[in-house]
Amino acid sequence: VQLQASGGGLVQPGGSLRLSCAASGSIFSLSTMAWFRQAPGNRRDLVAAITSGGATNYADSVKGRFTISRDNAKNTMYLQMNNLKPEDTAVYYCRCASTKGLHWGQGTQVTVSS
Repeated sequence: VQLQASGGGLVQPGGSLRLSCAASGSIFSLSTMAWFRQAPGNRRDLVAAITSGGATNYADSVKGRFTISRDNAKNTMYLQMNNLKPEDTAVYYCRCASTKGLHWGQGTQVTVSS
């Protein structure tokens, strides 16, 4: 499984971004997908996850602002991020958890700054 994350960038506080994670392979629809983020000097933390059945969970810090979704027909996962805050600044990584193990994308930088 190969994952390609995209959609990061520089945005002002209160702004929005949508991240995408495109996956190769035929197991996407059977996999639990997730977004993690890592700021400099910090550990990599879970942001949001979505199961193959569509169940979702979020870190408390992003509840009500971020929405995770997936399109199995396109083998793609999304993270809609609204009302962004400076503390959301980090490299965002997508991850696929399947019967073949854990697979990580290369990360995309999100910077929230005025």
